[in-house]
Amino acid sequence: MEQKLIHTPDGVRDVYGTELRAKKITEKKIIERFRMYGYKEIETPAFEYFDIFSNEIGTTPSRELYKFFDKEGDTLVLRPDFTPSIARCASKYFLEADEEVRLCYRGRAYNNTLSLQGKLKETTQVGAELINDGSADADADVIAMVIETMKEIGFTDFTVSIGQVDFFKGLCDEAGLDDEDIAKLREQISVKNYFGAAEFLSEHNVSQKIQDLLLRSGDVLDADELNALINETENERSKKALLRLKEVYELMQLHGLEQYVSIDLGMLSKFHYYTGLIFKAYTYGAGDAVVKGGRYDGLLEKFGKEAPAIGCVFLLDDIMSALNALGLICEEEVIPEIIEYSDADREEAFKKIAAIRASGKPAYGRHCRK
Repeated sequence: MEQKLIHTPDGVRDVYGTELRAKKITEKKIIERFRMYGYKEIETPAFEYFDIFSNEIGTTPSRELYKFFDKEGDTLVLRPDFTPSIARCASKYFLEADEEVRLCYRGRAYNNTLSLQGKLKETTQVGAELINDGSADADADVIAMVIETMKEIGFTDFTVSIGQVDFFKGLCDEAGLDDEDIAKLREQISVKNYFGAAEFLSEHNVSQKIQDLLLRSGDVLDADELNALINETENERSKKALLRLKEVYELMQLHGLEQYVSIDLGMLSKFHYYTGLIFKAYTYGAGDAVVKGGRYDGLLEKFGKEAPAIGCVFLLDDIMSALNALGLICEEEVIPEIIEYSDADREEAFKKIAAIRASGKPAYGRHCRK
């Protein structure tokens, strides 16, 4: 029993010393970059009513939530991600706002899932949400901010993959697939199991042309291949999605950041609230994306405000692992100066300690009885 008391539960860990200092410095750099883009920081509760993250809103499955009851019998959950909380908050405090709203946040998120093999169940997230702007310029602005922030925190070799969930959804509608079928196909394509996806589509009597286009949704395209796919696509919803993707890519060229961007139609987020553009940032030293985001134009409507929105989240724990693996954490531990003193020279020691601190260096006293 005594040994158990000093250990943490599975999926959480203690962070301290130079590791924590480096993490806090990186977190601050991200927030400061957000502020340079006009974002204002907001705090939301660590736990919310269950309905904020229910299946109707399309976020984390109920079985993967940390749930508990308050004294009134209401079901509460620890937030699994921030976006629904920010959407609720924006709908409450910015209901009448017509101009764009730029909010950023930092804090912990919690996922109680067995599928995160070796992953933390409590993670630190730093993110931003741009509300009331449904333009391609807003999409490009958020992606540009992600790229500039990645550079700011030390990464030089990384890629931001952009995709469009409406391309996939439009083809599924044309194929006549129901929600259950779409979820199964989404899983196959997300893990790049194209043989399984092809077999699944054949079993559901999907036309060969639509099959070919759906399987193309797993491709990584350049600008010329995207144009060719636009010409091949007849489905209005899917074609519109590709044209929007082309527009965003052209805007990234105007930003001078297209070298960091790739087009990946195989990205299909587990969060069902995404409605259009989605993106992920990848770098060496991390097994998965270190930044995720996308457009969620229908989410705020769930809370009473009709407004387009797009957001991003930096997964700080994964970012720190990547920075460490790449040798990009150069923060050295600052050793405080220790001033020993006795009863007789206490006043002099206090003055000396204060002077050291005033110079910007750490120091503390150690009383030695003589």
